[in-house]
Amino acid sequence: MYLPQLSKHSLTFPDPRDANEDGIVAWGGDLNPSRLIRAYQNGIFPWYSNQDPILWWSTDPRLIMELNDFKLSRSLRKSMKKFTYKFDTNFKEVMQKCATTKREGQNGSWINNELIESFEILHGMGIAHSVESYNNDRILVGGLYGLVIGKVFCGESMFAHMSDASKAAYAILIRHLKEWGYDFVDCQVPTEHLKSLGAKEVAREYFLMRLEKVNTDSLNHDWTINTKLID
Repeated sequence: MYLPQLSKHSLTFPDPRDANEDGIVAWGGDLNPSRLIRAYQNGIFPWYSNQDPILWWSTDPRLIMELNDFKLSRSLRKSMKKFTYKFDTNFKEVMQKCATTKREGQNGSWINNELIESFEILHGMGIAHSVESYNNDRILVGGLYGLVIGKVFCGESMFAHMSDASKAAYAILIRHLKEWGYDFVDCQVPTEHLKSLGAKEVAREYFLMRLEKVNTDSLNHDWTINTKLID
């Protein structure tokens, strides 16, 4: 199947509904922060290995987390008391640890230096954010990062160097997203791990409809939060 190539001189994307059967919308272009914003606004995200050209995806089905569907198990609630949490204090280190943490069944990482540099710019713009779990208040042992499009948090990746450290950070994120008035989390590609926490698969058309309704809304709140409070 023919895949359109993006031009570095235009931020225009094809309609995500025209993605191929694997969910690839286009290839090429670059990781300019403005292009990344445009991509996520249209339900498209980059995902590729260092040996490949940049691939742009809009998968069908799409995995989302409805904020009220998050499953906070008794064991996770107990584990959460082991950590303290911060937002946006070690963004680059979170991305680097997401890139270098080995995962079962995964060879290498799509999080390369170019992507980190672009997301650092988005972080400086107040669009990309990190949630971090600390041991003894100072040792970063888990976390996640993503970016905000309107009332949607687009989750990118997470890592854990202690048991439940990333799940705990995710639970803290969900709690605050609910308080701040967000609509849902875009989890992108279906995984059993996220499904176990309550995420569900939806049709791409449904996802794009939900995204379109809230991607131009803006929420005014402070991401620089430190918390020890676990109810």
